[in-house]
Amino acid sequence: MTHRTTDAPSPRRPDGTWLRRARPEDAEPLTDLHLDCWDDAYTGLMPQSTLAERRAGRAERVEKWRAILAEAGEEDATWVAEDPDGMVGFASAGPGRDNDLAGEIDTEVKALYVRASRWGSGVGYALFEAAVGDRAAYLWVLAGNDRAIRFYERQGFRLDGTEDEHDEGRHVRMVRAGL
Repeated sequence: MTHRTTDAPSPRRPDGTWLRRARPEDAEPLTDLHLDCWDDAYTGLMPQSTLAERRAGRAERVEKWRAILAEAGEEDATWVAEDPDGMVGFASAGPGRDNDLAGEIDTEVKALYVRASRWGSGVGYALFEAAVGDRAAYLWVLAGNDRAIRFYERQGFRLDGTEDEHDEGRHVRMVRAGL
């Protein structure tokens, strides 16, 4: 299966969620979801002060999301998973930014987050399929985030030995050839 190209919401999934492309008016709930998912995924893996700083910068993050969503083209879409209570996850993929992979692997998974209450439900996989499908891709994951690394390994990704240090900690790169 290749990635989805329609903006229409998907049919409701058995778990009660549906997928759709994010729109600029989603910036506020998407920001809140992003911050909540950071807390869910990274508490204990990075300094609590880093998570607190992210929350303190909420207004700037809303504007950043609004700009990202307004400028998004077909190749760099953000997909959201919703249920009747609101957003439960999102995924973004688009043109890669790593020069050493240019021409070899052109798609970067820029984000994939799901609320902890939905971990293991298939929402992450559905979002991944919508955003990436079977394309060759790469991504960066926080070192020590074993749950995420195992998820990506199940999607065919492998650590390639490349590391980078950020304010949040050490990140490792994973790559997947096209399927």
